[in-house]
Amino acid sequence: MSKNLRGLSERKGLSDNILEEIKITGSNHSPGRDVRLKELSDRFLLGKGSVLAVSSFYDFLQKEHDEKNVFVCNGTACLTSGRQEKLRTALLGSFRDDEIGSVTCLGHCHSNNAYLQNNSTWSAANLEAAVKIHSDLHNPPSAVFTGSNATKPALLNETGDLAHYYGIAGQYENNAERIVDEIELSGLRGRGGAGFPFYLKLRSAASTLSEQKYIVCNADEGDPGAFSDKWLLEERPHALLFGMLISGIVIGADCGVIYIRGEYPEAVRAVRVAVAEYEKMFEGGIISGDSKSKFKFYVIEGAGAYICGEETSLLNSIEGLRPEVRTRPPFPAQYGLFGKPTVLSNVETFANLRSILAEGGRQWASAGTTRSPGTKLVSLDGGFVRPGVYEVRMGTPLMEVFNVMGGGTRYPMKAFQIGGPLGGIIPSASVEDLTLDFESFSEAGFLLGHAGVVSVPADFPLINLLLHLFEFTAKESCGKCFPCRIGSNRGAELLRNAADKGDKINSELFSDLLETMKLGSLCALGSGLPLPVMNALQYFSNELDDFFTLPKMY
Repeated sequence: MSKNLRGLSERKGLSDNILEEIKITGSNHSPGRDVRLKELSDRFLLGKGSVLAVSSFYDFLQKEHDEKNVFVCNGTACLTSGRQEKLRTALLGSFRDDEIGSVTCLGHCHSNNAYLQNNSTWSAANLEAAVKIHSDLHNPPSAVFTGSNATKPALLNETGDLAHYYGIAGQYENNAERIVDEIELSGLRGRGGAGFPFYLKLRSAASTLSEQKYIVCNADEGDPGAFSDKWLLEERPHALLFGMLISGIVIGADCGVIYIRGEYPEAVRAVRVAVAEYEKMFEGGIISGDSKSKFKFYVIEGAGAYICGEETSLLNSIEGLRPEVRTRPPFPAQYGLFGKPTVLSNVETFANLRSILAEGGRQWASAGTTRSPGTKLVSLDGGFVRPGVYEVRMGTPLMEVFNVMGGGTRYPMKAFQIGGPLGGIIPSASVEDLTLDFESFSEAGFLLGHAGVVSVPADFPLINLLLHLFEFTAKESCGKCFPCRIGSNRGAELLRNAADKGDKINSELFSDLLETMKLGSLCALGSGLPLPVMNALQYFSNELDDFFTLPKMY
């Protein structure tokens, strides 16, 4: 059935995208919406039930969202900072209580007091100013501090003259194999969390026969604590476009899709401006001589769904299908967007390609370690003295990142969650044993992931963090597999009753629940949740033992 629907959606292509059309119809209780959805189903030859299934999935298309005028960020970094309720109280000076909603992570983890209003994100410099900002659309969001310990902080450098910046592509236009060779020499691994060698995706998609292929950027950076992709999208969008263009040359694709989460409205606007600049520039044949680039970009804005950060869910979303996770194999490199070979990676991965080609793969790799080459962007939240985005040489001691680059923390911390809501919970005492690379984290039982750092203050109850992680998973689950959909709700119920009512959690039952989610979930949302939970139970048993029955499960 999905293949049939996928084929029908492909008929209209990307210039007439059904997801964008569904968003225009408004929330699922907007007047006349049923009529408009029926018109869409007729135009795209899709059943009305299929269109309704999509329109009912996204947070931004819910009636509850429609009824709010301002949305307070409820990401993990804001939660642990303790500033959410203070910001909400301040906003009550200008909005009624029923006008204030919440939204999952706005990517302002460096400030911990962000809110969304009038399709713009605001980060109050102080609580007194928070009630005034909404009426002043010229007041910019708080700046993000950026720094680096890399020899050449390529990702943080200014793009400079665009003709020169893109000109290097001309050197490789007719030599796709040379591009892949340099990327293989660089050892670039995906920066979205999994760390998969990027050149393997390119070779796989390039060797798969198809008249149509795609390059897709996963800019649905939904992990609370991570805002490096947001910074790149807003400040270095041409680094992304170059990386997608060069990837298209490798596999023979003439089309790139950038899927940006709806919680990043400034990023959407910045990338659309960059695409317009790209198109204007290439009218003069910037790649080589008087030839013109045939590579076209499409920007698609999400509508509030964390699960769309999972690659197959994201592909379904672009296709106008219900964004549920696909079973794999087949993988996107062979069967991706509209069932065609697709290279799909995140913003930071693509953004590295120009510096790799400009410096040479070996030179770029030398910035890191043998198994984790190059640099990595790290996001430090508002718990640090100097929060912001840092480009860090792989293999750098984590203590150096925290204390030298970040300036240490503003107050005592008991732990740090690194790698998003599915990342490990690292006790403060273990920071000195880690280096910033995939292997160090994995061998210690943690996860580097997107390298977003959420600080957990010494006085913040771990039981509240675990409850938050289960509630987050329950809310954001696509619902396709039972272990994630049911397990997350059951875990949240157990933890909520323990925290609020003092009910003891049966340790054996809880252990079985975690094992079922880890082994049975289709994607990392369900299978990854047990990692931080088990970390917390292992390292903070003195704090958590009172909530569980014996015997211990760790």
